[in-house]
Amino acid sequence: MIAAAGDALWKNGAVCGKKFTVKCTGPRNGVPHPCTGKSVTVKVVDQCPGCPSTMDLSREAFEIIAKPVAGIINMDYKK
Repeated sequence: MIAAAGDALWKNGAVCGKKFTVKCTGPRNGVPHPCTGKSVTVKVVDQCPGCPSTMDLSREAFEIIAKPVAGIINMDYKK
């Protein structure tokens, strides 16, 4: 399970290789009830320059925490 970190989280590569536990907290684009209630641990392997969010999750990681149709969600994360 992997992710790319947005500019605010990336901090010149300081989080590359770090693992975060991520959980969906709610909708961001109008899809009702996108969250599955589960969390997933991802490893940051890349930067996502200009991403409007903190992390861009791999499809496999995203599908664990949210419905794929949601596309964009609010999430919490911790190391």
